Order: sequence, then structure tokens, then C-alpha cells
Amino acid sequence: MNILFGSGYDRTLKRILDLILAFVLFIAFLPIFAATAIAIKLTSPGPIFADVPERVGQNGRRFKIYKFRSMIDNAHQLLHTDPQFAELYKEYKQSSYKLVHDPRITPVGKFIRKHSFDEIPQFLNVLTGDMSVVGPRAYYIDELNEQQKKYPHTKQFVNKVLSVKPGITGLWQVSGRSEINFDKRIALDAYYVDTISLWNDLKIIFKTPWIMVTGKGAV
Repeated sequence: MNILFGSGYDRTLKRILDLILAFVLFIAFLPIFAATAIAIKLTSPGPIFADVPERVGQNGRRFKIYKFRSMIDNAHQLLHTDPQFAELYKEYKQSSYKLVHDPRITPVGKFIRKHSFDEIPQFLNVLTGDMSVVGPRAYYIDELNEQQKKYPHTKQFVNKVLSVKPGITGLWQVSGRSEINFDKRIALDAYYVDTISLWNDLKIIFKTPWIMVTGKGAV
């Protein structure tokens, strides 16, 4: 951990900033939140929020992440158990747990994923203390296990990344998003931890709206 995060920008100050930003931004995004929820409910059977596996948080603690549902109902379980998705699941694991063309994504889901509207409910995760506004990616448990087998040299990065809370946005999100494979992504996340500071967090926050508007790097 760098000196600045240990003194001038400590965990307490970062937490205060998280609470202020999460509250203000959640209120600001309420119209989009409501419109997205209605669009999902009217166009696709199933719940508004995605039923996704637990993520790995700070110090390896598992938590449930809140996201708007952008896929067909029960999409994650179907990918693992339905024979019609066997080839898709193989591609999913080979491509660092990201799919460029995923038939499970709904038309509304494609739009909200491109512009990161599906991530808006994660402000609730920030308010409950599971996440930070800025931080590393919130990784799946099996994603970390499988990708470390594929990229053994990334273990040192994983340990560092799990020393802080994951974020809604982060360095990798503003540096290519889903176009970056796991080994590059986890290295960027580790670099973020090494250089964490108020200034760097603010730079990432200011870059994020442009990424949301353009949808650059999204799948």
C-alpha cells in the first residue's frame, strides 16, 4: 500500500467519500434506475435484479452484488448446466470470463450493459460497505480460481487486489473494460492498489461518465 493511502488518503477518508458519492449519485441516477427497472420488467420475464453468484471482496470475504438483470432469467445457472450452452461455457472460460456474442443477453440488456446502467444498483453495495466507488473488479470465485491456473504468475496480483474493497468503477474499466484479458486486468487492478490516492480515484471517477456514454470496450 502506498504512503498516501496510509496517511493523507486513509481508509476512513475513502469510506467517507464513498458514502457521500454513493448517496448523491444514487439519487441522481434514480430516474435511470426507475426507467431501467420498468424496461426490464416489461420486455423480459424474470426478476429486475440479476441472480448472479457471489463475488470475492476485501480479504476474500464473499458478498452478493446488486446488478440489473441484462440476460434471460437464470442465465448463469443455464450456462453451467444446460447442454445447449456447453460450447458457450467453454468459450466463456477460454476468453477470461467474458463473451463478445452472448445469446443470453436480452435487447434491453445489451443497451444497459453497453452504457453500464446495469451497474447502478451497486451503489447499494457501497452504502452497505461491501464495495467502494473506485476499486478493483469484483471477481467471481470460480473466475479467480480458474484464471490463476491459466495465468499462474497472477497469484501475486490477486493477493494484492483482495486487500482492498472492489469498486463500481476502476482503472481497468477506464482502460479498455472487457477488451482486456484477465492477466492484464488483474495487473491493472494490482497497479491501482499500489498507487491508490485521492487524486487517482478522482481521475477515474471523472473518466467514467465518458466510458458510460460511449460504451467503449463493453460486451
